[in-house]
Amino acid sequence: MRGNDSYEMAFADYTVKGNVFEYAIGFFAESCYKLTAKKFVFGAKQGIMRQRKLKSFKKWFNDYVAGFYGDDKYVNANLKLKEQHSLRVCKEMLYLVKELGLEKEQRLLAETIALFHDVGRFKQFVRYKTYTDHKSIDHSLLGIKVLQETNVLDGLQRNEKQLIRKAIEYHGQKELPGRLDGDCLLFCQLIRDADKLDVYYVVARYCRQYRRNPAKFSLELEFPDKPTYTPAVVEDILKGRRTSYSKLRVLNDMRLLQLGWVYDVNFAATLKRIKKRGFLQEIFGFLPETKEIEKVKETILSYVNLRIKKKRKL
Repeated sequence: MRGNDSYEMAFADYTVKGNVFEYAIGFFAESCYKLTAKKFVFGAKQGIMRQRKLKSFKKWFNDYVAGFYGDDKYVNANLKLKEQHSLRVCKEMLYLVKELGLEKEQRLLAETIALFHDVGRFKQFVRYKTYTDHKSIDHSLLGIKVLQETNVLDGLQRNEKQLIRKAIEYHGQKELPGRLDGDCLLFCQLIRDADKLDVYYVVARYCRQYRRNPAKFSLELEFPDKPTYTPAVVEDILKGRRTSYSKLRVLNDMRLLQLGWVYDVNFAATLKRIKKRGFLQEIFGFLPETKEIEKVKETILSYVNLRIKKKRKL
């Protein structure tokens, strides 16, 4: 992930020396967002229109999702998971825009993106009975298609529609394209961070539920639950890399991949919230107690603490 903007590079470039992560450039990244926030300007009349539009978007979303529920308890449980996730991501997004000091108009657009970022998930699960894109369909592109076919974004300006679509398209990719800049980069990074905040919550919550009673666990498990993990996945994390989905073999690999998401977090405010809620420590509690996993834990937590510490010095 490499672009022309200094704030993108600031989050992307770091070097690994043992268990210590040092940024190559730009500890001032979040300040850059605050300084450039006013580049995104709307008139007062447009802002009022957008507030009303956001309210109508929420009503449309509720009605749209309600149409997918039926008699299948397994399907309903998985649909509910994504419905609740989308609404919580909206709240996480509000936290981030406040922390970054963004303008009201930016907040409204960011919340719209959060509301719609997984709108393709409902049709995906009803049709394919899975949320795994490579086994079914790209949920981000499906979501954009849903928004286009329903014309729900009608009434917004062309550039607003484009920002929403691009943020949805890129929110689930392994990394952002290097060509992004300006408002497009900002909103793409915001939704990726807001999404991760809630996914960590979901992962920790359902790990607890699954451990308590695996037989009654009603959600999809993508991998077999074995007391092992793949060495290549561990190696990626220890080297400061996000691992590839293709390397995953067992459920513990998925947990390790999710822990490695911290390398793709854009804002220190996101890491601060993740740490405060204890998500990382809790997920580590579901992994085998080995020397390798302990080293992974030390690496991940050191990285998070360093990012937060560097932000305090801005």
